[in-house]
Amino acid sequence: MIGEAASLTRAWALFRDPVTTEKRRLLGDRWSALDDSLKLPGQGLGQKATGCGATMGIQPRCDFSCTGCYLGSDANKIPALPVDAVLRQLDTLRAWLGPKSNVQITDGEVTLRPADEVVQILRYARSIGIVPMLMTHGDTFRRQPGLLERLMREANLTEVSIHIDITQRGRDGYCAPRSELELMPLRDEFAQLVRNARRTTGRKLRAATTMTITDDNLPDVASVVRWTIENRDAFSLISFQPLAQVGRTRRNLTGVTPQALWGEVARALNEYGSELPGTAPMHFGHPDCTRFVPFLAVQERGAKPRLVQFIRDTPDDVAIMEEFFHKGLGGVAFRDDRPLEAIARGAGMLVREPRWFAGRVRRWLDARLRESLGTTFFPLLARGIARRVRVDGVTLTSHHFMSPAELTTEVGRARLDACVFRVPYGETMVPMCQANAGGVRDRFYGELTGSSGAAASSGTKLL
Repeated sequence: MIGEAASLTRAWALFRDPVTTEKRRLLGDRWSALDDSLKLPGQGLGQKATGCGATMGIQPRCDFSCTGCYLGSDANKIPALPVDAVLRQLDTLRAWLGPKSNVQITDGEVTLRPADEVVQILRYARSIGIVPMLMTHGDTFRRQPGLLERLMREANLTEVSIHIDITQRGRDGYCAPRSELELMPLRDEFAQLVRNARRTTGRKLRAATTMTITDDNLPDVASVVRWTIENRDAFSLISFQPLAQVGRTRRNLTGVTPQALWGEVARALNEYGSELPGTAPMHFGHPDCTRFVPFLAVQERGAKPRLVQFIRDTPDDVAIMEEFFHKGLGGVAFRDDRPLEAIARGAGMLVREPRWFAGRVRRWLDARLRESLGTTFFPLLARGIARRVRVDGVTLTSHHFMSPAELTTEVGRARLDACVFRVPYGETMVPMCQANAGGVRDRFYGELTGSSGAAASSGTKLL
């Protein structure tokens, strides 16, 4: 009865304010801290989200020896943070990010920690309002069947990200792949692992996949995009990460430009009825840091899916987005809502702006669907309910980390100021590029070992 009363109270609060007072305050803090040049209509930081964060030192060790690795040369000698220290990091992240905090549980390979400790850390994150995403190379799940299911059941894990690409060294059965095409069976294996875990536990699990991009695997990006679209029921998001010369990354590897990367992405999207002239207008923080494009995927039985870009760089789409933010709805987040909470939050949004949703938004949505698919919202909804058509989503994104030389440039400093992805270091939240390329991670590791030599070993400057 107590739990039911708490759920009803929570639902009522979300009906009255679908965003919450705390989230609005933190969004205001992020928006006011942004440079005016970045306060664009599609700016997500401060309008949609408060940013995201990650742990540091939770498990520096990794059993892979990847050719593109952002950890320092001493990482495998660094002791993992005690659980209590990890929990304090989570407290800092929760205070910075607010409710529904997007936090990556990462550093080296987190699943090498004792499973009981991982469960304890994930449970605590959930208890304070964080939505943790476990970042992993995934092989521990292959070697220890049932581990993923245990984390879902005992720690309420709802998000996982699995990194797969040819820079990895040490994976069972895939020693030194030369092409991303060689890794397609591995991707299939992980997609099935995710599906099986959902079916076995009866629980939700959102899965993403990440991929380091170099000159060597750039030609395979289009194939990986096609695979992701076809397997969007398992992996609904893919993050491409062009290589940066950080940590123990091999010096003979080179990254790629955003233009080259997204040119390959667009080449694959053309096959699904979607032209992508650019990634505007949506972004988070500095446009040189993160690019992302969400799509609606609509698939008739026996046909290829059609992709509809959710917000295009057109006057009508940008205007709808601006109105949504200006009406104070940008901070709404349904992720991990219980059914009653989601209903209450959605109803709260409709009650706040009934005429806008029923009029302006409906007309815009119908026009978009008619243009792209030859139908409108309610007929598409009816066909979806009748299971005559499959409707879901897939998001393509890229994160562009900086090398040490970039940090000291004018653009580099502007990117650090607008960083959306931060880690706790002492009493401050440090940009991830400053942690990776500016020596903060090495300094942190040196403090863990009581040594100052770790920072010097990477040859990076402490900012």
